[in-house]
Amino acid sequence: MTSSKGGVGKSTTAVHLAAFFQLLAPTLLLDGDDTRNVTSWAERGPGFPFKVADEVQAAKLARDFEHVVIDTGQRPNRADLKALAEGCDILVIPAVPATLDTDGLVLTLQALNAIGDAKYKVLLTKVPPPPENEAAQLRKDLTSQGVPVFKSEIPRLKAFERAASTGMIVSGVLDPRAKRAWEAYAAVGKELMA
Repeated sequence: MTSSKGGVGKSTTAVHLAAFFQLLAPTLLLDGDDTRNVTSWAERGPGFPFKVADEVQAAKLARDFEHVVIDTGQRPNRADLKALAEGCDILVIPAVPATLDTDGLVLTLQALNAIGDAKYKVLLTKVPPPPENEAAQLRKDLTSQGVPVFKSEIPRLKAFERAASTGMIVSGVLDPRAKRAWEAYAAVGKELMA
């Protein structure tokens, strides 16, 4: 996960994709953000069903896991972005359909295009319910420019905040929308595996 903008659901996406991949095979989530949001999230509750470590431990631990998800820091510099693009199968770029958040997305995409062969896909997150149409418009704008976008999108739901505050993944939260929230990330995971 990477983004030039904070607050777009980068850590939430990392946690839930790691939870999805853990259902398939052992998964490691590397918390590369200076704020250690994922680590703090895990420590607030019973823990996650997958291993969480920082990037310093990556070399030692990664060989023991089938899947490795990396939650990067905000605003990675060009060298870090290039290393990420070269060192992973795909970069997932969370994007919130709102003007200021889209400005951060543009910066990330420009940097990736300057790198060249970066394999990435944009994930629309915090998508508001109808009749708001910002997500549909952003999807249309991105696809018209040839930017790869996940078919699935992540709805804006309080269940995600409840998950973070209780230290668990959203599927374990007592919230009527938790199932929908989990199914959205499972759909993204299936797209990644396809």
